[in-house]
Amino acid sequence: MAELLTEQKSKRLVSLDVFRGATIAFMITVNNPGSWSHIYAPLGHAKWFGCTPTDLVFPFFLFIVGVAMWFSFAKFGHKLTPEAGKKILKRTFLIFLIGLVLNMLRPADSFAEIFTKLRIVGVLQRIALCYGIASVLVLTIEKKKVAWISGIMLVFYWLLLAATGGFEIENTLARRFDLWIMGANHVYQGYGMPFDPEGLLSTIPAIVTVILGYFTGSMIRSEPNQKKVVKKLIGRGVIFTLGGLLWGLFFPIGKPIWTSSYVLYTGGLAMLCLGIAILFIDVLGYKAWTKPFIVFGANPLFIFVLSGLVVKTLVYLVRWHDATGNLVTLKTWLYTNVFIPLAGGSQIDGSLLFALTLIAMYWLIADILYKKKIFIKI
Repeated sequence: MAELLTEQKSKRLVSLDVFRGATIAFMITVNNPGSWSHIYAPLGHAKWFGCTPTDLVFPFFLFIVGVAMWFSFAKFGHKLTPEAGKKILKRTFLIFLIGLVLNMLRPADSFAEIFTKLRIVGVLQRIALCYGIASVLVLTIEKKKVAWISGIMLVFYWLLLAATGGFEIENTLARRFDLWIMGANHVYQGYGMPFDPEGLLSTIPAIVTVILGYFTGSMIRSEPNQKKVVKKLIGRGVIFTLGGLLWGLFFPIGKPIWTSSYVLYTGGLAMLCLGIAILFIDVLGYKAWTKPFIVFGANPLFIFVLSGLVVKTLVYLVRWHDATGNLVTLKTWLYTNVFIPLAGGSQIDGSLLFALTLIAMYWLIADILYKKKIFIKI
C-alpha cells in the first residue's frame, strides 16, 4: 500500500497520492485531540447514525487501499499467483499483528490481564481483513461476478441485521456476534457497553468499500483520457452518494456498524473527491500545494502506526501521581500546561492545537523519509 503505482499513459496521477496523504493526515489529526471532551463537532464521530467529516476518513482510506490494490496487482496479471498469495498473506498477517500489539500497550494489573482483556480487533485489524479478503475475491473471481457478490453482501448484511434485532446498539447482531466470538473482555468498551465499531460482522460491508476502490482503480487505468476519468468518477460518485442516502431511509447511514447505506454514501463521496482532485491537480495542473500530502502518502501506514505508539506513550507509558494523589498522564499535562495557555486559555482550541502539533511532527518525520527515498512497506 505504500507503493501506489498510479500511472496514466506513463504519467503519474499525483491526485491519488494527494488523496491518500490527505486522508491519512486527517485520520491522525482527528484521532489525537488534546482532550476528547473538547473537540469541534466536525472533528468528532456521529454518536450512532449520521455521518460527520470524521466519519468519512476510515472508508476513504479503505477506498484508496482498493485503488492501490489494482495497480499493485497489475504485475501479477490480476491473478492469484503463488507470489501474489504470499504477498497478500504476509501483508494481512503483519498489519493485523501490528494492530494487536498496539492494543497490548496499555496499563494492566498483571501480565496475564494484558491478554485476558485484550481488544482483538481495531482499525489496523480491519484494514488487514478487508485487504486480505477483498484481494482474494478480486484475484480469483471474474470482475462482473465480484460486483454481484458485493451487492449481495450489502443486501445480505442489511436483511440479516433487520431480521435479528435491528440496528440499535443494544440489540444489533453486529454486537451480539462479536460478543459470542470474542467475548465482552475482548471488544471496545467506549460505548458504555461492550461493542466494537471495528467488529467482525461489520467487516463484511467494509470489504465492499475496498472493492469499490479496486474497481475505481481499474476504471482510472483503463481510461486514457483524464477528462473522461473525471466525468466518470463524478457521475458514479453522484449515483452512489444518492443511492446511499436513499438506502439510508431504510438502513440508516452509520459508521459503528458500517451500514450498507454508509458503504454507498462514503464510496460515492470518495469518488467525487477523487474526481475533483484529478481535475484540479492532474488536468488543470494545480500542483504547487500538493507536496505536504504527497509526503504523508508515501508512508501512510507507518505514520499511522507511529502516531499510535506516540499516543500510547503519552497516555499509558509516561504517567505519575501529583501532590494530591491524582493520576496525571504526560498527554494531560502537556494539554493543560502547554497547549491551553498557548491557545489563550481555550480548552477546545488547545485541544485542536495539540492535534495539529502532533501532525506537524509526523509530517517532519515523513518528509525526512521521503527526501531519503525511504518507503516502509507494511
